[in-house]
Amino acid sequence: MLNKLQAAEEKYLDIEAELASPDAFSNQEKFAALMKEYKNLTPIIEKFREYKRACAENEDARELMEDSSDAEMRELAAVEFKETKQAMERLFEELKILLLPRDPNDEKNVIIEIRSGAGGEEAALFAGVLYRMYTMYAESKGFKTSVMTSNETELGGFKEISFTVEGDGAYSRFKFESGVHRVQRVPETESQGRIQTSTATVAVLPEVEDIEVEINPADITIESCKSSGAGGQHINKTESAVRLTHKPTGIVIECQEERSQFKNKDKALKMLRAKLYDMKQREQNEKIASDRKSQVGTGDRSERIRTYNYPQGRITDHRISLTLHSLESFLNGNIDDMIDALITADTAERLKENSF
Repeated sequence: MLNKLQAAEEKYLDIEAELASPDAFSNQEKFAALMKEYKNLTPIIEKFREYKRACAENEDARELMEDSSDAEMRELAAVEFKETKQAMERLFEELKILLLPRDPNDEKNVIIEIRSGAGGEEAALFAGVLYRMYTMYAESKGFKTSVMTSNETELGGFKEISFTVEGDGAYSRFKFESGVHRVQRVPETESQGRIQTSTATVAVLPEVEDIEVEINPADITIESCKSSGAGGQHINKTESAVRLTHKPTGIVIECQEERSQFKNKDKALKMLRAKLYDMKQREQNEKIASDRKSQVGTGDRSERIRTYNYPQGRITDHRISLTLHSLESFLNGNIDDMIDALITADTAERLKENSF
């Protein structure tokens, strides 16, 4: 591990020198790539240098303990030796985490799909609750959200809704939300006060660029149609809605949120790229599934990951067996504690798999 860190520091210095060169701006694409690599290496190198300082201070304290003839000085050196030893151990563990392979999608924007599952109208209402929760959370993080497509029910729920979340690190905060979310509560439509269990599925897709997923225009059928919705002002009298069909995979995407057909087409293509990229990732993940049995997954949408229990005011994430008794606050977008716990659990799993 220390050899890796030394090599990383040498590379960091080389990049630093290259960025300081008068010719650095001559190739904008190369400059941007170097800046990105420099930014990614900076926290690792800073921590490594902190570790090396602790090592040097520890060695100085050890020498003073052994060589000093002053008893009081030896005692002070012993205290410093112990403190710097503890600092070295802490910094070493922090370096292990920093050296874990980065998820290349972490900094990307995301597309989130929420679909009502079992439970009829109550499931659609719960899908609406999840949509509100995620948009409130996104707002608290300074992210921007935009609806791509939605199918609203008469009571204000959603059979399905897709929306983008834009901002640095959006995927890193939302990626563990994919899966089946279960709610236990007395529905508004229930007159006898019986608790009903309903579900909604959430899919979190990293937004990808054209260069990451190649789409042959001949493989796409694009149709225009009138928007549909719950009625009234939701209905668009012009054919601005777009239905896009990807013939090789059978993926069908409809987008009707914008008044412009061009904007709807652009959103539909963005969604298609994300879905194709997601399919490719899933195929890769299946190949390595036997090697990596992570407790926290980002993929299986048939997996029940969380229960929202209204009568008891609790939320339980079944992957990490964590229960929070703050349902109202959680549904108002205060979900950082859960997300941080999921990231910590995933980091612990990956540390087990990596030998340094």
